[in-house]
Parts: sequence; C-alpha cells; structure tokens
Amino acid sequence: MGVRSSAARALIPIGLKVAPQLTSSYVREVLERAIDGAGPIRGAAAAADAKLRAANGDVDAAVGDLIESHVRMAGVEGFVTNIGGLVTLAVSIPANITGLTLLQCHLVAGIASLRGYDLADARVRNAVLACLLGEDTVRGLLKNKRLPSTPMALATSPVHDPELDRRIASEVTTEMVAKIAGRHAVLVVGRRIPVLGGGVGALTDGYSTWQIGRYARAEFRDRRRPVPPG
Repeated sequence: MGVRSSAARALIPIGLKVAPQLTSSYVREVLERAIDGAGPIRGAAAAADAKLRAANGDVDAAVGDLIESHVRMAGVEGFVTNIGGLVTLAVSIPANITGLTLLQCHLVAGIASLRGYDLADARVRNAVLACLLGEDTVRGLLKNKRLPSTPMALATSPVHDPELDRRIASEVTTEMVAKIAGRHAVLVVGRRIPVLGGGVGALTDGYSTWQIGRYARAEFRDRRRPVPPG
C-alpha cells in the first residue's frame, strides 16, 4: 500500500488511544448522516441537486462545483479544528477526523447521486465508503485480496454481500485511525505554534478531499438514462 500508508498504520495504536470511540458501526453512522443530512448539512442528494440546478443541468459542471465547495469546506473545517494549543489535542483531533469523514462521505455520495446511482442501495453505499480509502489504498487492498473490486464494480455488482459491508467499514475505520495517528505525530509539534497547526490542517484536509473527489468522479461513471427529445 506504499511507504506512507504503512508508516501511518504502524501508528494505529496511538490513534486508538486518541480516538477509542471509532468503530465500524460509527463509520456507518457517519455515512448515514452524510446521506440523510445532519444539522445544517443537507442530505447528499439534495445538496447535489442544488448544484445541478445552479449548473443548468450540466452534470459534469455540477460535479466539479461539488468538489470545489467541499474542498473549501474541508479547508475551513481543518483550520478551525486544528488551531489551538496542545491542551485541546485529545478532543479536537477526533472531532476533525469525524468532521472530515462526514464531509467526504457527503461529497462522494453527492457525486454518485449526480451520476445516477441510488444512495439507498447498500452496494452504492459500500462504493461510497470504498472511495474514502483513496485510489492508492484501494489498489493495495485489491492486490492483497482484501477488497473484491473497485468502487465502480461494487456499486454495480449484481448481488449485495452483507459480509462486504462489515469488511469495507472495517477498512475505512482502520484508515481513519491511521490518519489520526499520523495527524497526532505531525501536529504535536505544529500546535506549539497555533496558527501553523491550523494552516497544516487546512492544507492537508483540503488536499485529501480534492483527491477523494477526483477519485469518486472517475469511479462513478454516468448511469443516467438519456432524456428523450421533445
């Protein structure tokens, strides 16, 4: 899975200490909230439809706008939750990772909806979670046979495998904990200079959201039926 991913996973025990509440069922709950809406965040399909209307029905333009808006939100969220001193470390890192996962689930589900996928379908939800792992991690999991197929193939699979629900959620949980561990190691120094910590959070969260959005855009190919003329 690459040196970077392996190094982060080696720090997973640290991540579990910082955020012991992260479990596979928790990841599923975050996904459901992203799809259905939570607090001020509209459901993924409703938010995507608003982008489509603003783009005058141009799906590709709506997808691009959706990615850009979520990258901006991730940057703000990353800055706000990573600014402060060492005292807030144990509280704000789990909050940041949870917020970022919710935001990225919302983005990927929105892209899937724009491309004609039913977000109520368990296969599509598995594909959304798989996209959160990122292209490199998915490639590694495929190679090691820990994932049966790409997000696109998962979304269009002829049958739903309930065991796959657990496996994918488990992989996403592992990835989240690895991110927490890596963030803990890097930002423990950055937090000695508060604004620096916030800047690092904004850049890393915005960039990772852009990468996931780009991956989801490539994976979820258009399945909408063409509208007949007249």
